Amino acid sequence: MSRRSPPIPPRRVAAPPPAAVAGLLRQALAEHRQGRLEEAKRLYEAVLKVQPGNADVLHLLGVVAAQGGDHRLAVSLMDRAIAANPDNAAFHSNRGNALKDLGRLDEALAAYERAVALKPDYADALSNRGNVLLDLGRFDAALASYDQAVALAPGHAKAHSNRAAALLGLGRAELALASCDRAIACQPDYAEAYFNRANALVRLGRLDEALAAYAGALARKPDYAQAHCNRGNVLLDLERPDEALASYDRAIAVRPGYAEAYSNRGVALNDLGRPDEALASYDKAIALRPDYAEAYSNRGNALKAMSRLDAALASYDRAIALRPDYAEAHWNKSLALLLTGELASGWREYEWRWRREKDAPRQRHFSQPVWLGGEAAGRTILLHAEQGLGDTIQFCRYAPRVAELGARVILEVPGALVDLMRGLPGVADVVAAGAALPAFDRHCPLMSLPLAFGTTLAGVPSAPRYLYADSARVAEWHDRLGPSGQPRVGLAWSGNTAHKQDRNRTLALDTLLPYLPEGCEYVCIQKELRAADRAILAGHGGMRFFGDELRDFADTAALCAQLDVVISVDTSVAHLAAALGKETWILLPQVPDWRWLLGRDDSPWYPSARLYRQTGAGDWAGVLARLQGDLRVRLAAAREPGLAANKTGG
Repeated sequence: MSRRSPPIPPRRVAAPPPAAVAGLLRQALAEHRQGRLEEAKRLYEAVLKVQPGNADVLHLLGVVAAQGGDHRLAVSLMDRAIAANPDNAAFHSNRGNALKDLGRLDEALAAYERAVALKPDYADALSNRGNVLLDLGRFDAALASYDQAVALAPGHAKAHSNRAAALLGLGRAELALASCDRAIACQPDYAEAYFNRANALVRLGRLDEALAAYAGALARKPDYAQAHCNRGNVLLDLERPDEALASYDRAIAVRPGYAEAYSNRGVALNDLGRPDEALASYDKAIALRPDYAEAYSNRGNALKAMSRLDAALASYDRAIALRPDYAEAHWNKSLALLLTGELASGWREYEWRWRREKDAPRQRHFSQPVWLGGEAAGRTILLHAEQGLGDTIQFCRYAPRVAELGARVILEVPGALVDLMRGLPGVADVVAAGAALPAFDRHCPLMSLPLAFGTTLAGVPSAPRYLYADSARVAEWHDRLGPSGQPRVGLAWSGNTAHKQDRNRTLALDTLLPYLPEGCEYVCIQKELRAADRAILAGHGGMRFFGDELRDFADTAALCAQLDVVISVDTSVAHLAAALGKETWILLPQVPDWRWLLGRDDSPWYPSARLYRQTGAGDWAGVLARLQGDLRVRLAAAREPGLAANKTGG
């Protein structure tokens, strides 16, 4: 039988004589500076065998532990160092760093305070104190601490950069940008300063510059997961979801447990029309962070896009349970409730829009109170538009109802709608947005009027028409178009490119044209055309275009008066035609905007509207085939004596 060799004991460092300790410590410090943490640790421990109470070595071992990610051990070692030497400011400051990494922010703050008390000119401790105050949301105090740090050390790049983060927390983006520029001047290769600079540019709405700044951060630190993630957010805001998705994927590759990147990745996938993949991404975010309210809210959006409304509402409710004041979840829930016809509860939730970061700047802060129902007689009430042109056209219908309560109604709308709205019954004055306002007693945003009147699905105010084209303009456009022996069909196939749902609701002209039967006179009633559509239209002799001659919506209304039927995707033109009482055929995606509800081909808001819905996501072919069939029926009827469609006048 073979004999086994005895095991080789692990290498041990014999306790050196006291005279050798200084050299050993110098060697340990050299290894530490080179980043060879295990060797530095071994040598520091050898020194402790000779000098067990050496405070400096205990502190340095704590620093090694913190650098290795063992922050609990770091705190323990630094406690021993402080017990041996309680008056060393660096010990307290580095102990604060370890406590901060453990999330024990109040204890970390106390440690930094002690360091500064011991050494008032300690710029690093002042900067670190600013960091923990920043994490605590105490932006004013953080800014003051950074200001002290940079006053003592003007070249302190970290303090300048983090000072910018405090300024952003205080809403002072221009000053934050300047602080980042000072940080970069102090340390040109400082990736975090480029990152904070990008954040400031985002806040200022300078998105292309923000992308360049994130690129600067990533050039200096390619594994900067948060920069990849924030870059994706900007790309989403720029309506570039494909690139955003790639940016989130890079963030996740660098940091596989990055819950925020998974949630934002889901937003990109949802915007790309891939809600099933988005749902999986949200579920991963929630698995990583079960209390992640934003992911639950976003998850609800994916479920809504899949027509799973009950599940979507449950996801929004979970987000709200986690964060009762989470405005975005309340807003998303409101849209789902309104889409399902639960109007009463939907309007209540809709008021959360004013707490959303995107909507808050639109809120008007008048000294006069908001009117949300109640006494109106004898008062002058300002009704003001707040969202898109289509929203304004849809909800101006409430102005006559306010007037019926005995109020004098002032209506403020975008300039393009002023002349159109002058004919709205019950309105005493129409003012263009941005112009000086007359005196008033109360005010109400147009989109809050359904709440003020307690509108339910059964009680939608839906007159056959409530807007009227100006008779003089009707006559002008009648002369311009001339007589026609064919049915006149108005067409609007695309909307505002800046609209969040533009890719879902817009058609390309070359997709629409094959479904338009001969025998009609087609009139494009869009004012704006995309470049590709303009080129196609220029070569198409069967369609008339007057967009360049339409001065405002009063002109578009007069043009609509010459038409037998208007066919439109979900744009302001659809609202206008239907509000004029014109027969309006509206082409909708599978899950439309909330106002069109689900599962019906009519609208409680517009009696003259007929809805053509996709039966599957992106199924425009099915919608257009049905449209083509109905146009052919219309043509056949027009050929029968006495059955030609009747045009609605001014």
